[in-house]
Amino acid sequence: MSQRERSEAKSGAKNRRRTGVWILVAIAVSMLFLLLFPASEAPVVIPKIVEPADSSVERWYTAEQVIQGRELFAQHCAGCHGNNAAATPDWRKTDASGNYPPPPLNGSAHAWHHPLSVLRETIRRGGVPLGGVMPGFADKLSAQQIDAVIAWFQSLWPDELYQAWYRMEKESQ
Repeated sequence: MSQRERSEAKSGAKNRRRTGVWILVAIAVSMLFLLLFPASEAPVVIPKIVEPADSSVERWYTAEQVIQGRELFAQHCAGCHGNNAAATPDWRKTDASGNYPPPPLNGSAHAWHHPLSVLRETIRRGGVPLGGVMPGFADKLSAQQIDAVIAWFQSLWPDELYQAWYRMEKESQ
């Protein structure tokens, strides 16, 4: 192979690598755009569980926590998130101030994407650190009460959805 052929081969390999990098950058930017600016009419996608649900996985909370959580949710959260944690029909559209309304917590929105630690912290500190407007409840709810609130709204999640959340929760630890 001549010097010129080796040089052209090297140049071609570099061009292919550059092209590959640009393709990856384009895919990453597209994914980021879709995450930051979801279509407002797009339905919430609940993951299709290919393997059967693991019936041995029990929910992390107790019936007592759910009962306590229902009362606490009604007192502190229902005013914004709705009585049954279903929020408002147009929760994906910004209001006149440019803020998104509170999302549903009943499994029909994105709460199931978050590990328990993030759900706890969001309730404790509020949504302001994340760019939202939800106030923090650290001065109103104890750690046990926050867990009870989460237990109540997670009790509304269908088993298939809870299984998907549980797998992500275990992977986040």
